[in-house]
Amino acid sequence: MNAAANTAQIVLEGVEKRFRSARGEMQTALTQVDLQIGAGEFVCLVGPSGCGKTTLINLMAGFERPSSGLVTIDGKPVSGPDPDHIMIFQDYGLYPWRSVLGNVLFGLQARGISAAEARPRALAALELVGLAHAAEKHPHELSGGMKQRVAIARALAVEPSILFMDEPFAALDAFTRLHLQDELLRIWEETRSTVVFVTHDLDEAIALGQRVVLMASGPGRVQKVLNIPLAHPRDRTSDDFATVRRELFEEFHLVHKRAAMAAEYTI
Repeated sequence: MNAAANTAQIVLEGVEKRFRSARGEMQTALTQVDLQIGAGEFVCLVGPSGCGKTTLINLMAGFERPSSGLVTIDGKPVSGPDPDHIMIFQDYGLYPWRSVLGNVLFGLQARGISAAEARPRALAALELVGLAHAAEKHPHELSGGMKQRVAIARALAVEPSILFMDEPFAALDAFTRLHLQDELLRIWEETRSTVVFVTHDLDEAIALGQRVVLMASGPGRVQKVLNIPLAHPRDRTSDDFATVRRELFEEFHLVHKRAAMAAEYTI
């Protein structure tokens, strides 16, 4: 599945983002970004620090506005956050005084959904992430991986059409990270929400994404979009995975080389 084969749900046209630095100088965070993401697609954004990955996903999610260009979702300009488009951050954002179930119920209650409907939906979301047994526990009783699964369950309970995820597994240990990657893919295959996933881990991007958007810095921009022609679940030890990894690493090194040459030219 890719954007060309499906209706483009998220469209960015000529998007630029500029801001004023602490010294009053105008800085360009993103320049001339053109990108389409199809409904139900899983897309990963990767690139070096400072390339604008988080800025780009914040523009899509409506937390920031472009300085120029247009961001649309379902044909409508993005003017702010939308309850149908949920962001999951690295920081779990759980309420410590609420139980696991209470945290998942929060988003449903905020939407005015009745208790009779909210509770079974929340429990179903916890079942989906494998935490139904922990419904009455509190965040301090959970591991980091479990907390992130609660955050995912809270997002899924409101049945969003889009999940924006900004390095959600970055703070987790390698084993938990691999497990949650597998869990996320299983959930995505069941729900078919559109997923936009920011990561600095190239292997994670290859394992998860149907397409990988490689970004470059100075200023931030889309350098290349790679289709990942591998079926899920992906065997990280396979020759096919190694071939895709090699291609992405070569592109990543080209990005660094071009950035270094540009920096040298401007000195």
